Amino acid sequence: MTNTQGLLGGGRRVAFPTLPTGDVIATYDTYQEAQSAVDKLAETEGFPVQTTAIVGNDMKSVERVTGRLSWGRAAGAGAASGLWLGLLFGLVTTIFTPANANPGTGYLFGAVLLGAAFGIVFGLISYAVSRNRRDFSSVMQVIASTYSIVVPPEVANRARNILGVTETATPMVTPQHLDEGTAGPTV
Repeated sequence: MTNTQGLLGGGRRVAFPTLPTGDVIATYDTYQEAQSAVDKLAETEGFPVQTTAIVGNDMKSVERVTGRLSWGRAAGAGAASGLWLGLLFGLVTTIFTPANANPGTGYLFGAVLLGAAFGIVFGLISYAVSRNRRDFSSVMQVIASTYSIVVPPEVANRARNILGVTETATPMVTPQHLDEGTAGPTV
């Protein structure tokens, strides 16, 4: 943990992310299935659902191609992002301008048009720079191959009973186990 200064000088502790410890009670192919299982645990009266974790295993980076990139698409995407930026600047300026000097909606409309124009220019420039290397648009995602439900050992059997799972417990392998050379079974 690290100590950081708060807004008024007081320190607060910041926790760094760590892998959860406990038993893997079930493994699912999709996140929605794992989420449904945790929902079922949460709906059970008295089950300490706050001790439950969903752990994604075997992470993969997936790039899904959304279409061919062209001069028109580059200009359109640039115009859309520039339009939003122009709207933001126009609204901020309009809101923080004194009432007696308020430029009105014409100023806001001009800021939107100017933002769209700059967006088109920057979109075309970025397309021209990357044209020979990349002629498609895509979306990047990080997904897991499987999702495991991890709970503390003292509630593992109860969680299995609630979910109707009959598998045996598999301890979650943590970096501490790997450092000690006692990795045990893998997930």
